[in-house]
Amino acid sequence: METGRVNPAQTLEKTGISGLKSVHYNLLEPALVQAALQKGEGDLGKGGAFLVSTGEYTGRSPKDKFVVDEPSVKDSIWWENNPPMAMDAFEQLKKDMFAHMAGGEYFVQDLFGGSDPAYRLNTRVITELAWHSLFIRTMLRRPEAEELDTFTPEFTVVNCPTFKADPAKHGCRSDVIIAISFEQKLILIGGTEYAGENKKSVFSILNYLLPEKGVMPMHCSANHAIGDEQDTAVFFGLSGTGKTTLSADPNRILIGDDEHGWSDTTTFNFEGGCYAKTISLSEKAEPEIFATTSKFGTVIENMVYDKYTKELDFEDDSLTANMRCAYPLHYISNASETALGGQPKNIIMLTCDAFGVLPPIARLTPAQAMYHFLSGFTSKVAGTERGVTEPQPTFSTCFGSPFMPRRPEAYGALLRDKIASTGAKCWLVNTGWTGGAYGTGSRMPIKATRALLTAALDGSLNNAEFRKDANFGFDVPVSVPGVDDALLDPRSTWTDGEAYDANASKLVTMFSDNFGQYESHVSEDVLAIKIGA
Repeated sequence: METGRVNPAQTLEKTGISGLKSVHYNLLEPALVQAALQKGEGDLGKGGAFLVSTGEYTGRSPKDKFVVDEPSVKDSIWWENNPPMAMDAFEQLKKDMFAHMAGGEYFVQDLFGGSDPAYRLNTRVITELAWHSLFIRTMLRRPEAEELDTFTPEFTVVNCPTFKADPAKHGCRSDVIIAISFEQKLILIGGTEYAGENKKSVFSILNYLLPEKGVMPMHCSANHAIGDEQDTAVFFGLSGTGKTTLSADPNRILIGDDEHGWSDTTTFNFEGGCYAKTISLSEKAEPEIFATTSKFGTVIENMVYDKYTKELDFEDDSLTANMRCAYPLHYISNASETALGGQPKNIIMLTCDAFGVLPPIARLTPAQAMYHFLSGFTSKVAGTERGVTEPQPTFSTCFGSPFMPRRPEAYGALLRDKIASTGAKCWLVNTGWTGGAYGTGSRMPIKATRALLTAALDGSLNNAEFRKDANFGFDVPVSVPGVDDALLDPRSTWTDGEAYDANASKLVTMFSDNFGQYESHVSEDVLAIKIGA
């Protein structure tokens, strides 16, 4: 049985999947919520939100992601970061997964990865779970109904959580699998119900394809000034650093919260929705994001709630600290209808420093921007990956190494060239700890972070007095209206200055040791940067 709207030439039988009991093509949100409820996949929450638990896996499984070792990509994949899977192992995996799917009910969404028609990727996502279909329909760009009649997928994602991979047969690590074949244009996901794997697999594909077109793929949020698309800002950062929160500025237009491309003319969102963390989400601090948790079709993932009233508990992290909500962009009142902006005027690199060493904001030269982009320093926060229960300092090159199929230098060179050609200003913003390291200090006040960002984006921060940071050599403002001067000098926020110095020395050494891997690949101006001097 087949239902829904689809290009007749692109049914699943034409693409190698057969024997299914039923296939539902491009169902809209009401039908997907209804199907998910009928299948017992979750509960209907307040306002029509869909409440679901992902079971054992409540975060991504980066160690279970593989790229098929194929001739056309052999010399361009960053294999140290993307473990290879043999071609015959992938063929066996595909055969076994498709056989497992026989007789089942599946949901298909034909979507765009990217809001810029010049660069978007036609993506088909086939899911075993109805709510996964709702999730990916929310998270990618939705074609107009008539566009579906001629839609031809360029890449296909198949997600079957009940299929368990076999390391002995499939050349993988566990029963969880995310396998990407660039030649077959096929991604196979099995063994995990965590919905984020769906969207991140599409991000990984775009991260491989776009650099060949001169487009910089970015793990970032983005917004632009009201009435001026050319005043665009991008916010690099890993999960938990504030990309979603800080880009949702009511005084600016939201382009998107997580994944974007930077072409020669535009900054464009890859997605049609937002995937926001909800732990400690406050109606007072973030009213619009909070409001989405009780809107129809929002997917509420891994939140504890009252089974009778369906009231959500935003503080209970007993399932995971990585509790999230996925909602369409238009649920945010100041979201861009086109999800397009101009080339970035300001580049913000967000870091969550668990050492309590970095200042709340610093101005970077182009060479320093390159240094910190390749370093990608932050702290993994609880819940974003399996096994992470408290902040862990880490270096994730390009602020997104789990999603980077190519060598970091490929993305670094693109960023360097685009900064040089546009004259964009670069800022390093620490949303981590102040007054001490994790465990003794406190998180940077969001009010102060917002005030500093506003000053950077409106240009007033350029007129401030700056000092040279003794550890990293970048410029730090001495005083900014609305921000406690002491906060701008991290050492002064510690009760023990010597303890700060020891932590700073430790962090500087970590930076230097990590950057050694890039020294033979970067330009002289970046190589000349000396920290800790």
